[in-house]
Order: sequence, then C-alpha cells, then structure tokens
Amino acid sequence: MPDTTAESDGITARYRETDEERLLEFESDGRTAVVAQNVEGYAMLKVRPTADGDELERYYGFEMALDHAAELLGVAPAELPVPDAAADMGM
Repeated sequence: MPDTTAESDGITARYRETDEERLLEFESDGRTAVVAQNVEGYAMLKVRPTADGDELERYYGFEMALDHAAELLGVAPAELPVPDAAADMGM
C-alpha cells in the first residue's frame, strides 16, 4: 500500500478514505485544509477548511485544489507534501 502520510517543512499531510470520500488533510501551525473527492475518484475535488467543514470551492485539477489548500495554510503550493496514496487525485 502506498504511503498515506507525508511531512515537509512543518506541514503534515494525511490521506485516508471513508465510505464516501477520499480525503487529503493538511495541517501546519494550527491551520488545516482538506482536499476531498468521491471514493470512486472521478468527481471534482472539493476544498474545505476541515474534513467535515463546509465546501469552499470545487476544482477539476489537483494542482488548483492544492493551490487553494496552500492558501488556507498560508504556505506556497510547492511546500505541500503529498502522500503517494493521494498522488492520483483529480480528473
């Protein structure tokens, strides 16, 4: 099974699946951001402040969702670590 956790420069990323969604959760300095996709992996990506928080925006592309997540954390998108298990998110 691919790695489900990654860390870099004080940012922790955790990937997990629920019965309904694939979740990529980021945490840095007390801030959080989540990229979610349906469990089948073909729908648009949703960006939320937390796993059960309200949806802020939807994106087709993984890179755009990561840009928004980075903005919520106050970091550059290139700083976000992505666990191997989440590398195929997006359309």
